[in-house]
Amino acid sequence: MSKMTGAQAIVKCLQEEGVNTIFGFPGGAVIDLYDELLDSDIKHVLVRHEQGAVHAADGYARATGKTGVALLTSGPGATNGVTGIATAYMDSIPIVVFTGQVPRALIGNDAFQEVDIVGITRPCTKHNYLVNDPDDLVPIIREAFYIASSGRPGPVLIDLPKDVVAATIRFPEKKKVRMQTYQPNYDPHPGQVDKACRAIAKAKRPVLYIGGGVILSDAHKEMTELAEKITVPVTMTLMGLGGFPGTSPLSMGMLGMHGSYASNMAVAKSDLLIAVGARFDDRITGRLDAFAPHAKIIHIDIDPTSISKNVEVDIPIVADCKLALRAMNSWFDDWEDFDARAFAEKHRPWLEQIEEWNRKHPLTYQEEGDIIKPQFVIEKLGELTGGDAIITTEVGQNQMWTAQFYKFNKPRHLLTSGGLGTMGYGLPAAIGAKLAFPDALVIDVAGDGSIQMNIQELATAKQYGANVKIVILNNNYLGMVRQWQELFYNRRYSATVMEVTPDFVELAKAYGAVGLRAKTKNEVEAVLKEGLATDNVVIMDFAISREEGVFPMVPAGKATTEMLLV
Repeated sequence: MSKMTGAQAIVKCLQEEGVNTIFGFPGGAVIDLYDELLDSDIKHVLVRHEQGAVHAADGYARATGKTGVALLTSGPGATNGVTGIATAYMDSIPIVVFTGQVPRALIGNDAFQEVDIVGITRPCTKHNYLVNDPDDLVPIIREAFYIASSGRPGPVLIDLPKDVVAATIRFPEKKKVRMQTYQPNYDPHPGQVDKACRAIAKAKRPVLYIGGGVILSDAHKEMTELAEKITVPVTMTLMGLGGFPGTSPLSMGMLGMHGSYASNMAVAKSDLLIAVGARFDDRITGRLDAFAPHAKIIHIDIDPTSISKNVEVDIPIVADCKLALRAMNSWFDDWEDFDARAFAEKHRPWLEQIEEWNRKHPLTYQEEGDIIKPQFVIEKLGELTGGDAIITTEVGQNQMWTAQFYKFNKPRHLLTSGGLGTMGYGLPAAIGAKLAFPDALVIDVAGDGSIQMNIQELATAKQYGANVKIVILNNNYLGMVRQWQELFYNRRYSATVMEVTPDFVELAKAYGAVGLRAKTKNEVEAVLKEGLATDNVVIMDFAISREEGVFPMVPAGKATTEMLLV
């Protein structure tokens, strides 16, 4: 075992894990580590706010499937990153966050920039560590990367006392990580697969309900194969968009609070619901006693604590989605009575019913002369990009319009905060994705309120040549809250009117970026074409219909069949 400083050991561990890019902001507690990074081949991206660092690492992880890394200093540096950590936790995103800490002798003495970040983040990390012994540093880092990326992924935090980073330690030989108390199960139980497939064979009105787990496990090909093999309609959660081709005839789009009419009605009328890598959260189920009331439920998930957590299921399969779907595909291939044409014929009345729901209540919007409708902007964006762009979003109406009107055919092409609903996520996440894939077209769809949460990261994008495109759907409101106030609070717009909004075109120029604006529908396509073709960071500001709403909408406490359609 060779000897080196803790800082050198950290860098070597990162190199062992194949890390080539990290996002961070320096400070006194991590200055030794920053000094060591200068002599390494790891690219450090200097953000302008620590929340941006964690979101960028998150976006990098979602786009690549690798573990993202953020480096923050102690005290406020660490606490500024908590929102990003919680965002990753809610959406099961693998990141490792290193935070600086005061020297061990000062912990608990209210030292300058001391905070108990381990205690603070315990509820929103998959695991976290305070390195008390320098000899534990390397084993902890190796464990952290293993935990973050295995089983149900999630964020892991490592708190680094300054004297540990400066200490001289022995660097142990790398071995496979084995943990007695953490052994996720990947392989599906053959008996449960058999039960599930036999239930599918009997069903007349089946629905595949897929979530982010399909994307996290890279199971999109197996998912598509199964749906097409057994001719079953597919609906996706926000996190599952792209896990199945959105342009497929079997796709019903998103379900839930702002899901399509057909999706919500199909789930309500189904006799078999096949949930894959989804967790039955409240935005999907609506009123629990009215959710899929006639359906037997199959649930595939790698996290056993998610099974029957919110909705009681009939056939649980605790396994990796990809391996479970592969086993189900093999079961049908090996079943001597399987006839794909017979399945298609049996399900034809069900698919015709779904098509009728789609015809009666499609996702649509009302034109208003030359006023820009946000849905039109998203449709035009999809047309001009061919659906090939990596799209990030902020949170609110902009996010829902994107989910409804942009057709995602590929996994890891929608990066959005689902579980936590974090405004300010989209821009730094877009930077993380763009630095991972420099040749890709990366677009952040934003609202005029949410873009201001982390707009300082325009400087990061410019400094590192991350030429992301920002589409602002600007209505001078905090739009989603305003919509609720319109519908349920007699249009009493309390604190949702953005009376002072920056001139985003001039703001772009201040950062050395390009600013474009469209005020009429006729200008939309030209602005999008110019913005997408410009070799720079670009803000495109669209003055949209001010009180446009997101519909369908399931009011709080209602069943998903009780949708407001206009």
